[in-house]
Amino acid sequence: MSVTIEPARPDDLPAIASLLERGHLPLAGVAEHLGTAVVAREGNRLAGCAAVELYGEAALLRSVAVDHAFRGLGLGIRLTEAALTTARTRGVHAVYLLTETAVGFFPRFGFRPIPRTEVSPAVRRSVEFTTACPESAQAMMAEL
Repeated sequence: MSVTIEPARPDDLPAIASLLERGHLPLAGVAEHLGTAVVAREGNRLAGCAAVELYGEAALLRSVAVDHAFRGLGLGIRLTEAALTTARTRGVHAVYLLTETAVGFFPRFGFRPIPRTEVSPAVRRSVEFTTACPESAQAMMAEL
């Protein structure tokens, strides 16, 4: 199985949306941030995705998802690393995320749980923070 990680293309949006829906992740704002999304691809099949929303020197990591058929291959790690590289090359110094199910996954990338009040104000105004994710989602932060 040869899976490549590459920037998302506009025609990937329907497959990304389908993957996020199957993973019960928010779709709001995905289309607007497709330019900073990455995908895992096996041939023509989308195996996973991740994206960052850029807010100056801060960013929101979002939409990290791997298709069930491709789980256990380390694609979530590769996708997260690729998304964080995108943030780093764009001058981001702090990356935030919200999660209800993956608090144990993200510390390997330097993320630590934080109160929502410590999230950058620009990121707190994002769709994920204002409407897409419930208040029960854990905020996490990593410095780049």
